Amino acid sequence: MPQQPPRGRTGRTLVARSVRGAALVGTLALLPLATACSGDGDGSAESKQTKTSARTAPSAGVVAPAKVEVIAALTGCKVKIRTDAEELREGVCRTAAGDYLITTFPAEKYKLTWLDSAAIYGGKYLVGPQWAISAKPKMLEPLRAKVGGTIQDLNAMRTASPAPSAS
Repeated sequence: MPQQPPRGRTGRTLVARSVRGAALVGTLALLPLATACSGDGDGSAESKQTKTSARTAPSAGVVAPAKVEVIAALTGCKVKIRTDAEELREGVCRTAAGDYLITTFPAEKYKLTWLDSAAIYGGKYLVGPQWAISAKPKMLEPLRAKVGGTIQDLNAMRTASPAPSAS
């Protein structure tokens, strides 16, 4: 006799709940993009110019969702997933301007641990909620204009740490 899939408290299967959760996450990830595209201008040249400028540089509050494929699409690359683990997903983007890594995390605590570990090596990273982009410093500002986030200099964190004492 075939074994029944595990059921939750409400009697729904875990698979059905996972599919519903994935659909909700996808909808929430696309919501900022859909609302950013709504039009409220009168069609005048001034209105069109404002809309064009708004598309080229996100406002300070707009940050890409934490999904490798979505962030890659916003930066204009076709990503190749390199790591797909519980703690993080990492994809490689190869472009004419240079290569970069997009890393996403299921929770902010994993990103903070990753950044703490990366501080050993120093460098600058583009960081947003539950994601980080590793790239050459000259690429970070153009990427930030596309996906938001902040540029963090981990060299400063490394030099700010006190040296171990020889007691």
